[in-house]
Amino acid sequence: MNKESKDKFLSLLKRRGFLWPSYEIYGGLAGFITYGPLGVKLKRKIEDLWRDVFIKKHGFIEIDTPNIGPIEMYEATGFLESFKDKVGTCIKCGRKWRIDHLIEEETNLSSLEIERLSIEQLQEIIEKENIKCPICNGEIKNISFHSLMFKTTVGPFEDRMDFLRPETAQGIFTEFIKEYELSRKKLPIGVAQVGKCFRNEISPRQGPIRLREFTIMELELMFDPENPKCPYLEEIINEKIRILTASQRLNNINEPNEYSLEELISNKIVKQEWQAYFMYLSNKFINMLGIPNYKTFFLEKLPEERAHYAQQVFDQLVYSEVWGWIEVSGHAYRSDFDLSRHSLKSGIELKAFRKYPIPKKIKKINIKPNIKKIKEFFGDKSNIILSKLNNIDNKEIEEKINKNGYIKIDDIILSKEFFEIIELEETLHGENFIPHVVEPSFGVDRVTYITLEYAYSEKENRIVMNIPIEVAPIEVAVFPLLESKNLIEKSIEVYNLIMKNGFEAIYDESGYIGRRYMRADEQGIPICITIDHQTLEDNTVTFRDRNTWLQKRVSIKDIIKELNIILRKERHL
Repeated sequence: MNKESKDKFLSLLKRRGFLWPSYEIYGGLAGFITYGPLGVKLKRKIEDLWRDVFIKKHGFIEIDTPNIGPIEMYEATGFLESFKDKVGTCIKCGRKWRIDHLIEEETNLSSLEIERLSIEQLQEIIEKENIKCPICNGEIKNISFHSLMFKTTVGPFEDRMDFLRPETAQGIFTEFIKEYELSRKKLPIGVAQVGKCFRNEISPRQGPIRLREFTIMELELMFDPENPKCPYLEEIINEKIRILTASQRLNNINEPNEYSLEELISNKIVKQEWQAYFMYLSNKFINMLGIPNYKTFFLEKLPEERAHYAQQVFDQLVYSEVWGWIEVSGHAYRSDFDLSRHSLKSGIELKAFRKYPIPKKIKKINIKPNIKKIKEFFGDKSNIILSKLNNIDNKEIEEKINKNGYIKIDDIILSKEFFEIIELEETLHGENFIPHVVEPSFGVDRVTYITLEYAYSEKENRIVMNIPIEVAPIEVAVFPLLESKNLIEKSIEVYNLIMKNGFEAIYDESGYIGRRYMRADEQGIPICITIDHQTLEDNTVTFRDRNTWLQKRVSIKDIIKELNIILRKERHL
């Protein structure tokens, strides 16, 4: 895509009502976009396709939690401490800039290389490369950390901070008890959420690629770490995906290799089977949106690059001719980090139950104060002694008696003869444990944008948006060839028939037919149906294919059957 095509493409997004910068009448507000009629439909269909691929096929559940979360939730999981970027300030105009972006634009260093550098090293590069403020050319100084968390207050309590969520995952983790119950207390459990998230980006300058308000699709797969098998792997074990591993990167290898899922699992390149499975699904999902395999791969993050909650992370990258390689999804093995942290912070156990194949019998020692003996020996002091003993854990009493032969209460020594030691046998049918989690997470806005970019094509000096049929915002356009009463009446009849059968359709009678075809191509409409004079004679219409521009005659009585064949063909998920 050359510069002229890039300009035409970005102009088309706005002109045809896919998306555009928000609040333009007030000069705009960086990091926010508005979806027009076509963009809303495309985005919704991408979300629904994701649900088909990741949720419906597996019987997973979907929930919807609030956009605002309490401060305790983000303290528990380390977001307040770790969710930060490095920012520098222009000493001339006062504007703040994200340092890694400035350096990446002016040097050959990648964002991943920059991410590993200290504040001192970043300042050294800024000065050595003479990197200045993009607006006023002032010097960049005072590099510091900037929290990406959006603060807010709930109700009249202005002395308390709460936050807009930076991801949907925490809402899923905090509702684990209910999710576990609704899943009949059986693991694995897949819980998905699609919703708005918010990150207070420093200086977003990449249009729809880096936003302050955005939509993500996340799935948290919670499983027993002693039974981590994924039952769906066997049928696809020889399928391949492209990965650039951490070890390759450390050896300065920059080209991804193709690995089968069997290789990924047996060689422990991917730690968890479920994670490898979701990476395969993600590759397939991206392919369905029109992105070929050679334009996408998974990059394994190095330990210092990973999010604080993850033991292993792969970012799925797609090549954009406008923005370069961009991340469209992240695949994290979060272990038991989140559920453990919430359990500690809240005091509520977020655990599942693992049943033993064969019940276990264990011996327990039960130590009870010999009340009669204590009262006989200590008289008036016995009530105080018994009260204090009541506040000491049985295990502590046992340990001290086994070690010392006595336990001391203030200045009183109680030897083991003041206790009844009873040996009991208990049958255990299972044990509680904290599940582990793998997570595929998609940025809907980036996926929507990249779908549009890959759909863009030019044919005979005209723009054609080859949006995949599964997600095309409008499926059918109905046109009368001319603005004559008979043709218009018949066209409206055909249009109503199509709408009644559940297809996304538009009716358009304005302008000559060639211009209407051009508009339909730019809107990405797969099928145009034209009603002409022959229609009035034999009840047939013209079907025009968006991609090939080929036409054929179809009887009106067969229109719905034909549309079902073209637009509702079975999806092999």
